[in-house]
Amino acid sequence: MRARLDGLLFYTLLLLAAAALGYLSTRYGTSWDWTYAARASIAPQSIAVLHELKQPLQVTSYVDPGSALRATISGFIARYQRYKPDLTLRFIDPATDPAAIRAAGISVDGELVLRYGDRSLHLTQLSDQSFTDALADLARGGTRLVAFVTGDGERSANGRANADLGSFMAQMAAQGVRALPLNFAQVASVPQNANLVVLASPLAQLAPGAAQALVHWLHDGGNLLWLTDPGSEHLGLAPLAQELGVRALPGEIIDPSGAAAGVRDPRVLVVSHYPPDPITRDFALDTAFPGVVALARTQGNWKYTPLLVSSPQSYTAAAGVGAAPAYAASAGDLRGPLDFGFALTRLSANPLHTEQRVVVIGDGDFLSNTFIGNGGNAALGTRIFDWLLGDDALVRLPPRTAPDCHLDIGQRGLNALTLTLIALPLLLLALASALWLRRRRR
Repeated sequence: MRARLDGLLFYTLLLLAAAALGYLSTRYGTSWDWTYAARASIAPQSIAVLHELKQPLQVTSYVDPGSALRATISGFIARYQRYKPDLTLRFIDPATDPAAIRAAGISVDGELVLRYGDRSLHLTQLSDQSFTDALADLARGGTRLVAFVTGDGERSANGRANADLGSFMAQMAAQGVRALPLNFAQVASVPQNANLVVLASPLAQLAPGAAQALVHWLHDGGNLLWLTDPGSEHLGLAPLAQELGVRALPGEIIDPSGAAAGVRDPRVLVVSHYPPDPITRDFALDTAFPGVVALARTQGNWKYTPLLVSSPQSYTAAAGVGAAPAYAASAGDLRGPLDFGFALTRLSANPLHTEQRVVVIGDGDFLSNTFIGNGGNAALGTRIFDWLLGDDALVRLPPRTAPDCHLDIGQRGLNALTLTLIALPLLLLALASALWLRRRRR
């Protein structure tokens, strides 16, 4: 009798434990991501952007109730809800009120509308990149206007030519950064609503009024990004260089060490290590800079922080075409490492900002349409823009790739693999035939 009671008590406790576990599983959940580099989870940069959104975030999806897309969207949003509990998702059937759907501007099935505070954004592409870009746009609190100086051969913010910056600025536009042209032949000063001015590698002589307008912009506390290239020191920019206390050194940087990274042209600098700076903190991607001019500090009331530095094997040499010139101390060449990027800060004259920020880089090609896809060029450019716009916490989600996506195999390995693919089926066929004959003889 006692044994039966013990058995009954055991099974009762077992059922109660199972019921308790079932209840707890509905209230609490946990998961593990065993994919390489946690590719099935959202990136740390996305989590940082979510933490910047202090208010509740509502996502509305317009999708047919019978569509499998609902489950896909729910699973996608659930990954973000783990880090932001006040992120809510609701579905609306587009067939319930077609007029209201058209008025809301819904164009595709499954379109998402993100609402944060008094702002809303439409999203038609379901990906970590596009969703995080939308979150970054919302976190900025409004569109940021970047004025690009034009009219003197500068790189176009919207152009598709090799030297233009259209591809990069299209990426920034997804995060709420809008480019506007600034032609000093038409206006006398920088618009007051601009958050940043970009001077990207002019080719022609700037008018005296243009250089003075940029100096006045700095005096008023404005932020500036200046991309310069070899041979551009005589384009009427002396007042700007004097104001910033930065000058370009003669010639361009030659760096033979790029051959170790597979770069044959010594005029293309490959940078893997960065000085400590808020822009490059924890930045571990290689970047490529073609045609670089070295920069030096002169005098100025700024705090200077080196941002980009060439390798110790580098040196300056007269710009030219053809084979890399040899180092010649008698010609005034300088040995590396050489600075070719500076981050400048000082107290801002603008009462709306406490710190004024400027970045000067001796190369404009690294953000061009031709080179933006190289290594971490786009990620570094985004960090620079975010820092200059005062959005220090917003960092673009970098591409995450696993090394197992590609198989590098030589001819000998390929021959062995082919032999295995042929021999293995033949071996299985032989074993099957032997078993069939053995059973038949019985």
